[in-house]
Amino acid sequence: MFNKMKPMISLGMVVLSMAVLLTGCGGTQADSSEAGTAGQLAGKVSVSGSTALLPLLKPAQEAFEEQHKEVTVNVAGGGSFTGMNQAAEGAVQIGASDVDLPADYKDKGLVDHKVVVEPFVFIVGKDNKVDNLTRQQAIAILTGKITNWQEVGGDDLPITLIHRAKSSGSRATISEVVLKGQAFTDNAIIQDSNGAVRAAVSNTPGAIGYVDAPYADGSVKVLKFDGVEYSPQNIIEGKYPLYGYGHLYTKGEAQGAVKAFLDYVLSEEFQNTQVEKLGFIPIGKLKR
Repeated sequence: MFNKMKPMISLGMVVLSMAVLLTGCGGTQADSSEAGTAGQLAGKVSVSGSTALLPLLKPAQEAFEEQHKEVTVNVAGGGSFTGMNQAAEGAVQIGASDVDLPADYKDKGLVDHKVVVEPFVFIVGKDNKVDNLTRQQAIAILTGKITNWQEVGGDDLPITLIHRAKSSGSRATISEVVLKGQAFTDNAIIQDSNGAVRAAVSNTPGAIGYVDAPYADGSVKVLKFDGVEYSPQNIIEGKYPLYGYGHLYTKGEAQGAVKAFLDYVLSEEFQNTQVEKLGFIPIGKLKR
């Protein structure tokens, strides 16, 4: 009888061993992927780059983490080109940028996710008498040809240009849209973020700078450009030209929690209910 039971015991041990093996494989897969307990999304998402996009990404981070308790999203600034570099090197999973992918980044494996329209404005101190700059006046100020507000209808006061470093996408956008190939003057004060530009302009007599529109609060005055005031509708109708696109670049196709975060930023839920409240324009509203 013992001999008859031996094959049955051996068979049972094989079945048990396979069950243990399969269970172990399942546990390893859950750990290495981004599936949390009970199939919940889990993991970490790292984002760096454009400070112009921080007013969009910070609220998106908070709302996304509220929906996905086992996901942590870390969002930092640093500048658009810094974000692209860090994404290309694998230092972060998402590089936030205000600029299209430059030619020298084409072979770095970055995938572009265009997520929002970014409006920009010129700002001055609240007591500045100037309300509008023509394109030519703006060019002359940015290139250093006009150095006193009296030359554009203001007080006899030296102009102090406050703007961003060369790693900034905001600077690249203004360079492309306004200067169209001409060079910024070197006689300027450089700040490392949109918020720092706003603060410096508000506290420096005769200062002018440019910021992402959501940063333009009551501490500064927003100028019209070529006689047109900034509004989302004026951008949509093609009347106001100072805007760019917000990009989120990934190294290869996004997966797991990274893809889920990108999908949330592009979702109807976020685009249609939050983007305009945050001072941006939903990506689907601009058809050109």
